[in-house]
Amino acid sequence: MRSADSGAADAQALQAEVEALRAANSKLQRINAALIERVESSSSQRTESYAAFQHSVELAEQVRERTQALNDTMAELQASNRLLSDARARAEKAHHYLIDAIESVSDAFVLFDEQRRIVLFNSRFAAFWQGTGVCVTEGTSLNEVKRLALTTGLVVETDAAADGQLLHQLRDQRWMQVSERPTREGGLVIMYTDITDLKQSEKARREKALEQKTRLLQRTVDSLSQGVAVVNDDGALEVWNGRFLELSGLAPIEAHRPFAEVIEDSELELFTPYSLNHQGAPLLTCEQRLSSGRVLEVRSHPMPTGGFVNTFTDITERDLYARALQESERWVRLITDHVPALIAYVGADLTYQFTNKVYEDWYGWARGEILGQTLHRVHGSQLFERLQPYIQRAFRGESLSFEFAEPSLDGQQRYLLRSYVPNRDGDGEVVGIFVLIRDITERRRTSEALHQAYQHLEQRVRERTQELTEVNGQMREEIRERTEAEARLREAKREAEQANLSKTKFLAAVSHDLLQPLNAARLFTGALLEQHDSLPESGASLVRQVSHSLEDVENLLGTLVDISKLDAGVIKPDISAFVLADLLDNLANECRQIAGSEGLALHFVGCRAVVRSDAQLLVRILRNFLTNAIRYTPRGRILLGCRRQAHGLRIEVWDTGLGIPQDKLQEIFQEFKRVNPSANTRDRGLGLGLAIVDKIARMLGHRISVRSVEGRGSVFAVEVPFGRLQPTTQTGEPVSARIGEHLPGSTIWVLDNDAAICAGMRTLLEGWGCEVITALSEEDLAAQVDNFHAPADLLIADYHLDNDVNGVDVVSRINARRGTPLPVLLITANYSNALKLQVRELGHVLMHKPVKPMKLKTAMSHLLAVSR
Repeated sequence: MRSADSGAADAQALQAEVEALRAANSKLQRINAALIERVESSSSQRTESYAAFQHSVELAEQVRERTQALNDTMAELQASNRLLSDARARAEKAHHYLIDAIESVSDAFVLFDEQRRIVLFNSRFAAFWQGTGVCVTEGTSLNEVKRLALTTGLVVETDAAADGQLLHQLRDQRWMQVSERPTREGGLVIMYTDITDLKQSEKARREKALEQKTRLLQRTVDSLSQGVAVVNDDGALEVWNGRFLELSGLAPIEAHRPFAEVIEDSELELFTPYSLNHQGAPLLTCEQRLSSGRVLEVRSHPMPTGGFVNTFTDITERDLYARALQESERWVRLITDHVPALIAYVGADLTYQFTNKVYEDWYGWARGEILGQTLHRVHGSQLFERLQPYIQRAFRGESLSFEFAEPSLDGQQRYLLRSYVPNRDGDGEVVGIFVLIRDITERRRTSEALHQAYQHLEQRVRERTQELTEVNGQMREEIRERTEAEARLREAKREAEQANLSKTKFLAAVSHDLLQPLNAARLFTGALLEQHDSLPESGASLVRQVSHSLEDVENLLGTLVDISKLDAGVIKPDISAFVLADLLDNLANECRQIAGSEGLALHFVGCRAVVRSDAQLLVRILRNFLTNAIRYTPRGRILLGCRRQAHGLRIEVWDTGLGIPQDKLQEIFQEFKRVNPSANTRDRGLGLGLAIVDKIARMLGHRISVRSVEGRGSVFAVEVPFGRLQPTTQTGEPVSARIGEHLPGSTIWVLDNDAAICAGMRTLLEGWGCEVITALSEEDLAAQVDNFHAPADLLIADYHLDNDVNGVDVVSRINARRGTPLPVLLITANYSNALKLQVRELGHVLMHKPVKPMKLKTAMSHLLAVSR
């Protein structure tokens, strides 16, 4: 439309210019005619005529030029008219095209000028106003259009889209999206797009999503173990689960019922976020007890948009447990309140957490008021300062009892026996102390009265003695002489007993120092015997002789030490129930090698019975039986087996040896008694082995018996009572291994403060294919094995190390620094029960000096098999 208007203006200007040119041309033609007429009629002279003619010629030339210009202008005007006509035709055609384009648009279209008045619109926009009684025409303002749309009811609802555009709902329920676009001349184009289908699709999608969310919410609520009820802001029940119906005893209900009506149909009381307690404060949690005995915990949670959610939890078991605890506490308090002693428990913050009635009455506190009070508050500054050192010792983990003088409430001085026992948590930390206080005033006074009576009695005895001394003065000299004689005899006896006891204690105490060099020698000879194939026959024979000699010295010294320790009471039995199978298996494997070296066959019948004894002392009895059987059997075989009896197990060792005469069967258990030692060249003992067996059997309460036929063999037996194992968690099947199976290639750490033992151990273990690292101290070993982080398979340590350091503490520190602890073999000459129990609890293996190579090899094979 703009191109048509500009073409019309150009045509008008060109027409005005043509009219001006025509007027000028007409004027020039009139002037030219007047001049010609003047020239023709003039009677002037020739010169003037010529001048006039020349002037007229010039004028005629100018007229021709102007005429030519006018003709050119006329041609241009005609061309412009043609262009104007073409432009006007094109503008009309474009106008028709524009109208057709607007009509072809599927949306309602309206065009406003810069004054926001309608210039053009299509039929779809006009169709909006049909039936409204309003006629919208060109020139109507935008504000008037908006006003008419509202007043006529054409637009019933207006909404805003996500992108900021307006949405109108028309009276025929159609939705129109309004899009506004400015024109370059300042006008405005508004298009109304029908989005009714999109709106309906979106509404359906939202309803479907809401339905899915509702189903998901319902499934979620149904999966909860708690009862759930969701109430909207109108107080109607919207969502609930089956657990709510079960706990409240309700039948299936309809949705949107008032929650208060639903609760009225159950045993429950109405509970909402607006419920108040007795003090008028909001109450969000309550417990409700049903007639069936079930206890429910009800919680109410208000929602930000209104309404609330109630949860119903069955706490019947928790309530029963709490009641049981209360009942248990009541019984404990009832019992402790009637105990004639002061009982209390103090926490780590020195506050009372439990006291009995006697304790509260003693210090004058009402029932329960002392709980939560500090020791300083209850006792006062002076008494607390006196008790503080004992309290600090108890919190350091020490159990202690001490007598303490303390005034009572009535001011009487009373003597109290206080006992503090620390209470430790799972990590071993002291978290409180148990306090037990007994009034020992009467006992103390009775003791003092007895002491005074004793002093008085002594005085009377002295007086009576004085009288008797004066009466019997004549007999005093004779009594003195007899007394001196008896004193000399007692002194002689005491000196003899003291000498014997000193000898016994000396042998028991120095066993470690005596066995150290012997242990080293045994290790070296054991290593040499392992390499007998590489030695010449003469050297191998010499090594065997040295080994036999060392074995004799070991047996003799070990026997003397054992006798000394038994006499000195150093060895104490550690009685417990255990399965006999492992003990017999290990013993049979150990002695089978020794018997084989002597050309004998050892047969063993296993037994898995549970017996009650000291495993270490029992194995010494059986090892002595087997050693004697090997020693006194030149050829044949040996049998180790068990027989079940009514109250115990009879462990027997049979041999086909020399036998024992019947009149010597009791004599063999006496010290230094041997039966025909010259008949057996391998008997190099002192005759103490069976004496030790007899002492150990008496200590354990086991019966020893022997049967023998001279020249055919003997049967030694020990009877052990049955035992019963305590229930324990099974850790897996026992691991068995052949002797020496896992030794080659294993890395062994050896820790001993004796360089000779380290050297002997290295030689012996390397002969078995092990990689050995020896050290004289913990620091020495750490420097060689990357601060104990280097890979290893087994740790062998001596118990007695330098500077009063023991091997148990050292191996604990070594394993604490490693990610995977090493299996530990401890070697010692200490036979105390305390050490055996400690090593057993730590899971280590204990061997006593001097170490026998075959026994060492067996123990190492077992440890390596278990660790792998």
